[in-house]
Amino acid sequence: MKEHEAKTPDRADDEGGIDPVDLRQFENARKRTLRRHIDLSFIRTHRPVLDDGRGRSFDTMAEYREWCERELPDWLGYGRG
Repeated sequence: MKEHEAKTPDRADDEGGIDPVDLRQFENARKRTLRRHIDLSFIRTHRPVLDDGRGRSFDTMAEYREWCERELPDWLGYGRG
């Protein structure tokens, strides 16, 4: 490999090619089950109000939207655009 060429994980050469840390991470990931991959792909975030209360029902979509705007923090994204 020439000095100006970057080493990439898909490029092995006589000098070692794949970084041992990358190779170890790949081998560990390869051993995981599909279920474990799926579990690791989701970020669980507590949603204030939504996760704290019991179930709610609304007679109209307008009532639901008003409740969202009044009760939920803006960062959750349930307000009107």
